[in-house]
Amino acid sequence: MKRLNLTIAAQAPLAIGQRKPGGSVSEAMDYIPGTVIRGAIAGKLLQHGTPEAGDDFHKLFVDEGSAIFQNAYPAIAKLGEDHYALSPSEIRVLPATALSSKTDSGFKPRKAGVFDSLIDSYCAREHNLFYEPNSKEGDRVEPFSGFYSKIHDQYVPHSVSKRLLTRVGINRRRATAQDEILYSLEVLNESQGKAQRQPTIYRSAILIDDDNLAEALCTFIGQNGDRFRLGGSASRGLGQVEISVDQEEFSDSTQAVQTRLSAFNDCLNQRWQQWSIFGTSPQRIEGKTYFSIGLESEAILVENWRRTFVLSEEILSNLLSAEVKLEMAYSSYGYRSGWNAAWGLAKDVELVTAMGSVFLFSIPGTDQNNWIEPLAELERIGIGERTSEGFGQITVCDEFHQVMREEPA
Repeated sequence: MKRLNLTIAAQAPLAIGQRKPGGSVSEAMDYIPGTVIRGAIAGKLLQHGTPEAGDDFHKLFVDEGSAIFQNAYPAIAKLGEDHYALSPSEIRVLPATALSSKTDSGFKPRKAGVFDSLIDSYCAREHNLFYEPNSKEGDRVEPFSGFYSKIHDQYVPHSVSKRLLTRVGINRRRATAQDEILYSLEVLNESQGKAQRQPTIYRSAILIDDDNLAEALCTFIGQNGDRFRLGGSASRGLGQVEISVDQEEFSDSTQAVQTRLSAFNDCLNQRWQQWSIFGTSPQRIEGKTYFSIGLESEAILVENWRRTFVLSEEILSNLLSAEVKLEMAYSSYGYRSGWNAAWGLAKDVELVTAMGSVFLFSIPGTDQNNWIEPLAELERIGIGERTSEGFGQITVCDEFHQVMREEPA
């Protein structure tokens, strides 16, 4: 399998809108969805001819096992009040269990710090204790969300600024401004900072099983990198980007998942012993293996032909061919739609599980040979429906769950 790493530099504001059902206001998203990237590349390919069954176009976008287009997250890290820099590390999504001080939220050293509450919440609940976390200084805490990366072992936040562009409607018959038609578009800025402007850059990836097909797509994107437009209002001068690409071999992630799984259980066992000073728990963790699944993107989950926003035991048991138990769930939901340029129709409105959602599972026994590889495969291809469009990307045993209250990041 080949992995095509995309670096997307915004040359103009991006109108990546999300229209809420029943509403008339389109808000800009904080990232570029994989489905937008997928549609832009497919549209550019269609300009070069009509696809036929069995050709490269169908292998990329239509056939089973088609290419996976991951979301593009902002790669510009905020290092100071008006200091931005391009992060060399992978951009991640903070889990829903991440907390920070209510009065001074953010990563250290500029702010009070961010820590995770998943393991402590589970230990407290199983010891029949009430858990209301606070910061090390005793301040109240609240959920802290967004994107982050690590630069020299220091956690840094990622975000993009936005602005409103006001436009006037045009009367097509008179080619003049139409009365009483004035609207605003929320867009992602093409640069960050004020004193020292930093171009806005996003990172994404495309996963392709066919090496020859990956080589051909890499060449095509490289030759047309400055001709893509992403998002809406392209006819108004928005959406211009420049895409650069490089490819690498996608290595087997089974060993990486195994390493994170062991570290997660070691941390859980250590915290369990610390919580045991308050009394013996009726629940025992010996003889079980615990693992978390965190959503790096929104997911479309289906159970018994119905939409759900919880990764249930039944869904995961069928995927892993093993009996698992859902211990804790931190999830919320939203709605997503879109526009299919090939059909000229709006996509169906989907119920999605929010990115950052976290699910804690346990599985009996210590033999992982039967389910560790399928779990690593889920981390590669995603979970749920429309994974080729970037939905359902997951991380198993995110290392951020080991950032405890005593030593916030």
